[in-house]
Amino acid sequence: MRSALATLADDVAEDAALKRALLQATLERPRALPLVLAADRQVGDTLSNPTGDAVEGLNRKLEALVVATRTAVIYVVGRDGIAIAASNWREPDSFVGNDYSFREYFKRGMELGHAEHYALGSVSKRPGLYLSQRVADAKGTAVGVVVVKVEFDGLERDWGNSGRSTFVTDNHGIVLITSRPEWRFLTTADIPPHERVAIRESLQFGEAPLETLPVWALFGHDGHDMVSTDPGLGMPQQPHLSLTLDVPGTPWQMHVLSPAAAVLTAGIWQGRLIALLVILPLIALAAILLHRRNRALRRLAADQAAREELERKVAARTRELTIARDRLQTEISEHRTTETRLQTVQHELVQANRLAILGQVAAGVAHEINQPVATIRAYADNARTYLSRGESKPATENLSFIADLTDRIGAITNELRGFARKGRAAAEPVALKTAVDGALLLLRSRFAGSLDMLQVQAIPEGITVSANRIRLEQVLINLLQNALEAVHGRADGRITVSLAPAAAGEVAITVADNGPGIPTAVLENLFTPFNTSKESGLGLGLVICKDIVSDYGGLIDVDSSPAGTMFTVTLKRAAP
Repeated sequence: MRSALATLADDVAEDAALKRALLQATLERPRALPLVLAADRQVGDTLSNPTGDAVEGLNRKLEALVVATRTAVIYVVGRDGIAIAASNWREPDSFVGNDYSFREYFKRGMELGHAEHYALGSVSKRPGLYLSQRVADAKGTAVGVVVVKVEFDGLERDWGNSGRSTFVTDNHGIVLITSRPEWRFLTTADIPPHERVAIRESLQFGEAPLETLPVWALFGHDGHDMVSTDPGLGMPQQPHLSLTLDVPGTPWQMHVLSPAAAVLTAGIWQGRLIALLVILPLIALAAILLHRRNRALRRLAADQAAREELERKVAARTRELTIARDRLQTEISEHRTTETRLQTVQHELVQANRLAILGQVAAGVAHEINQPVATIRAYADNARTYLSRGESKPATENLSFIADLTDRIGAITNELRGFARKGRAAAEPVALKTAVDGALLLLRSRFAGSLDMLQVQAIPEGITVSANRIRLEQVLINLLQNALEAVHGRADGRITVSLAPAAAGEVAITVADNGPGIPTAVLENLFTPFNTSKESGLGLGLVICKDIVSDYGGLIDVDSSPAGTMFTVTLKRAAP
């Protein structure tokens, strides 16, 4: 029984750890969403000036985000507590226009900047976790909050499939998330009357009576927590193994109950079987010893006959092996001749491969140096114009920029030489904003008339990635240059550089344009060398970008249609 119970405890502990990990993943996935939306300019502008068109545009944006993020609902609440926009604005029970000033997530969000609050929806009557983030205008004044609601229906169904009763309680012992819906909003312990009144008045759990769960009498068994369930719980009356775990990042606890009756019964029968298996071999041992003695005598006679037969076979086999050895030596000699010819062919193939790589590196050098050389030409023209006017200061600044760019050409040459050797510069923390600013500096003179199409959303100073600054600028320059060329000549041309949602420990930045998109034939082999749609292009820029990003453990993705193209670069986050 002890062994069976210990095995069950290990199994329950492993199951509980997996369920807790699944719960943490469900909680962590949407936590960054309110923070990102609170910094979104469209959200702040709509809260500051909630006109009809602005509100409708925000409604549509939130509606699309709900589908993409798999959250229950997203809505924006003004400083007066009235919801001005929501992802469910089309539905009959839309949150738009409802007053949420009494909700804890609104009050704490406005006061502390952010809040998390589990409650029963006042409109939808569905329970869930509400994540809120305060939104401030340009002067730092709070203008409202962004709220994301997360529901746990799918998680509860997954827990229910395990056959073990699983539920989560808050700091009052109230059941919040459970694989048994009839237990929701019951409590594992009596709540003092004054606290019970306060909870009901807050409408956190609606009209739930907050009755005590008629669960069990807790007792110990060989160091394990056991419970005796009540038949009124909808479960067979039998002992259950109980395990309780804290949920990191929350004041919650997760409880797992596993039926133990069958396991304990199996342990009893296993003990009886072991006793039987110990006794039966002792009874058979004497018979086995007597049988082995007689068999040993017969074996001695058989061994003598076998020895004589073996000597005869060894002599015959020796003759056969001698013939086979001579034949094998002849084959070895032929294999050595063949191997020598194969090595000669391999050396020729290696040399041909080196020449092909040398051609790609030479083409890559020409492609990458073309960008700073074009910028040097622009700065040189500017300097000559300033000198002709007698303006020495701006001319000196342009000459300084030219000197920096010549250093950059040397750096690019070294980097591409390393690229040809399949080497890379050591990764280091690089401020993402610094890399973007450096790329824009190199493009400013060459595309001076087109940079007004470029919109760079605010990138916080503290965001750093694991890369090399020059190689990261090289990637950004290639992407921005392609985007600028794509929208060249378009009156409504627009390019956007912004951060995108990414997994924990990663940073994603996007470069999007509203150009004509990438042809399908080119898109299918976009990262193949010398594949390009430009008449004067080499088709190496994106190949180099992908190799640089891959060197630092990142990814580069592309999404293109006739409405435009968006590249997303994802890198590992580094400590600032």
